Amino acid sequence: MPYARSAAAAVAFAAVAGLATACGSSSPNTGPSTSTTCTASSTSTTITISNNAVCPQNITVPRGTQVTFMNSDSRTHEMTSDPHPEHTDCPEINAVGNLVPGQNRQTSNLVVARRCGFHDHIAFEVKALQGSITIQ
Repeated sequence: MPYARSAAAAVAFAAVAGLATACGSSSPNTGPSTSTTCTASSTSTTITISNNAVCPQNITVPRGTQVTFMNSDSRTHEMTSDPHPEHTDCPEINAVGNLVPGQNRQTSNLVVARRCGFHDHIAFEVKALQGSITIQ
């Protein structure tokens, strides 16, 4: 019987170790999946959120444009203007705000020529969820 108990303990340990390896560490995911690449045009007026990343990260638009943020991810994102946490550089971006999965929303009209940084307020430290809109 002692052998059976130690064998059962070894199997249980291996199962727990396997689960820990499969699930990864307990630290939050800070980047996108490496299996997808961004193929959107940098002249697009739509920024898609997918796999914990925005695509494209940087776009250029003419003055007066509204940019659409589309949440194709499985989690909620809150897109806001830089800097964090004030969100004061380009208040027009703050019109996007909270996006649940499957939702999309537009910025207000971007009428002043400048570069506007944006980020996900919920995950502001995730570089893949940061980008810029250059208004010409």
